[in-house]
Amino acid sequence: MKKLKFYLIGLIPGLIIVFFILNKKGASCSGYLPNSRVIAETLSKDFKYSESFKSEMNANKIDEKFLKDSIITNGKVDFDRSHAQKKPCPDYLLIYPKENPVYEITFEKCEETATLNSLKKLK
Repeated sequence: MKKLKFYLIGLIPGLIIVFFILNKKGASCSGYLPNSRVIAETLSKDFKYSESFKSEMNANKIDEKFLKDSIITNGKVDFDRSHAQKKPCPDYLLIYPKENPVYEITFEKCEETATLNSLKKLK
């Protein structure tokens, strides 16, 4: 029982110190989750747009900056409706925003490029 007591006396303050140090530096573990990884990998690739995607962007008055900075960056990948294991280019369905989605995007993430295939306005 004494060993457990000494263990907890060291563990609890250590966790608190580590928490404050990492929190101050802005570190987080969110970049390791599947949704974050897919979005980060997609944003690092060259974008190609299908003709239907371009026409939907024009119809909904969405520019490329808003698409990358808001829709893709803050979107949520629906893995149930995506084909993440498809070879050579997995395809994904992204919804934006995460709560009460307004836009739905399908895209393929290949080695060098991300091809955005369809944009659908839900509401």
